[in-house]
This record gives sequence, structure tokens and C-alpha cells, in this order.
Amino acid sequence: MTVETPPIDHDKLMAFIGQVVSELGATVNAGLIVIGDRLGLYRALASAGPLSPAELAAHTGTAERYVREWLNAQAAGGYVEYDPATGRYGLTPEKALALADESSPAFVGGAFQLALGSLKAAPEIERAFKTGTGYGWHQHDADVHVGCERFFRPGYNANLLSTWLPALEGVTEKLRVGATVADVGCGLGASTRLMAQAFPRSTFIGFDYHRESIELAGKETREAGQGDNIRFEVATAAAFPGTGYDLVTMFDCLHDMGDPVGAARHVREALAPDGTWMIVEPLAGDTVQDNLNPLGRAYYAFSSFLCTPNSLSQEVALALGAQAGEARIREVVEAAGFTHFRRAAESLMNAVYEVRP
Repeated sequence: MTVETPPIDHDKLMAFIGQVVSELGATVNAGLIVIGDRLGLYRALASAGPLSPAELAAHTGTAERYVREWLNAQAAGGYVEYDPATGRYGLTPEKALALADESSPAFVGGAFQLALGSLKAAPEIERAFKTGTGYGWHQHDADVHVGCERFFRPGYNANLLSTWLPALEGVTEKLRVGATVADVGCGLGASTRLMAQAFPRSTFIGFDYHRESIELAGKETREAGQGDNIRFEVATAAAFPGTGYDLVTMFDCLHDMGDPVGAARHVREALAPDGTWMIVEPLAGDTVQDNLNPLGRAYYAFSSFLCTPNSLSQEVALALGAQAGEARIREVVEAAGFTHFRRAAESLMNAVYEVRP
């Protein structure tokens, strides 16, 4: 039997190999980015650069030979600038904003911490591929929990108060006067603290099933000097306590849940008759082809390690995935008995939905 081999286009092959080489460097560099973030290498370059390897090592209390190799990797990848005339390395203002300023809406350090933390579970996720079983959020390395907050916090800081909440009908007015808010799936509480600080007359309760995240949320809140109108409790999305909430929020977590419809039903029971549910989800189209882009690729990859395994570890195991899209979120909401659903806002990374009974 003769098997015909499709002809190989050499130029296409070489172009793909070039892509692979770029991917290989980027994959390993993710670890170096996390090291640079943790050791303050980017921050030192931003505040004192341009610097030689020896100068950067002296500024950060690190070993020059390691720093020199790190700098060359960063320069080769376009993360830092190299001046061959002086032998020094520096950061442009734009790259400093993304790599060295954690208060910046463009900060990316948390994203790489999250990515590297996710990869630590690769052996367990590989086994899950074969068995179809789940792997819970609580089973992941702490870098996943901390990195997730650092990943999403810049977007919340940039959009939550200025764009997302004002896009909801009548919500900011209630918050200014004094409302009761449940932030469900709050993680380390970045979104909860941001809202509580902006609206001191309202009461905010952050709920999450992961006890360690709730403990860190409380610690960060105390260290920030907050506490009069904010608290955190361990509870699941389908059983958090209280009723009559003026606002229930879920930030980047509904798609992770095993039973999002059950959680939605509980939200409906917990809301005041004129209450609002704000759902913030990763930005996604409704079809695979809509999401075949760099953002979709990142979210599908994170979803393979985090979101889908977490849902599969819980009852119902609907496994929406991080790129569920507006149509699937609407189906969940309507299945729970809500009658009002609209996309209220969106940003570079997220879509914001307004839901009411």
C-alpha cells in the first residue's frame, strides 16, 4: 500500500520553527520574569538605571554573574534595552510601567507569577487529562492564589470604580448612600477592598470557599488600615449567608464553578427585590474562531490548568471554561430565573454583565 506524503513547503516549515524558537525562549523567560519581579531587578532598573550588571547586582544584593545572564536574556527578548557603547541596561518608561510599578494598570508581574504557579501542577493536570477528574483551586500552589490577585488587580484598579460600577443602573447611587454588598469568590479581596474604600457608607462582605485566601484577604485588609465596613468569610457561591443584598459581585470566577446555575439561583435568593448582580468575566466571543487570538490563547491556556479542572472537581462539573462567552453566561443566568441580562461594559481583558431579577 502506497501512502502519499503531502508536499512540504520549506518556507512555511521554517516560519513555524522560528515561531517555536520564539515560544521556547518566552516559556523559559517567564521564570526569569518572576525572578526579576521578586528580587526587585526591574524596580532597580526603573529607579536607578541604566546600570551595568555589577551595578544592578550591588543595588539588589544579588550575584553579578547571574544578573549578567538575566540581563542578556531580558535584552534578547526585548524586555530591557542594552547600550553596547556603555555596557549598561535600562528600561524604557513604558516597560518600567509594566514591569516595575505594581500600582500601574499595565503591571504584568502577577500574570507571570500566576502562570508559573499554574505550571507546578502539570503532572497532576496531565493525569487529569487521562482520567477526566478535576483538580481544585485549593490544590494549587500558593503562587496561583497570590498571582491571580496580582494579575487581575491592575484591571480592577483601572476600571472598577471609574467604568464598571457606573455602567450599572443606579448602583453607585446606592453605594454612596449605604448599601450591602456580597463579593462572591473574592479570593484575596482586592475587589472587595477597592469598593469598600470608595464607598465608606456601604458594607462589604467577601466570600470565598478557599480558607487560605480568606485569611490572606483579612491580613491585607488589616495591613491597609481598613476594616470598619469590610469583612471576609469562608463560604461557597451556592451557600453564602445573608439576604437582601443591594449588590452581589463575582469577579472572574463564575466560569470556574462546578455548578454556576446553582450559584446563580442562590444569588437570586440573596438579592434584594431591586438588587443587582454584577458578573465580571474574561473577555470572550461566543465561538472558537472568535477567540483564536493572543488574549484567547492566554485564557484557554490558563483555563486548561485552572478553570476547567476546578469546575470538574466540583458537583455538576459544568466546566464553562475561561472563554465561555456572553451567550453561555446568559444561558446560566436565565436558567436561574433572572429576566434582565445585558453587557454593561468591557475593558481590554474583561466583559461586565448587569443582571437583575
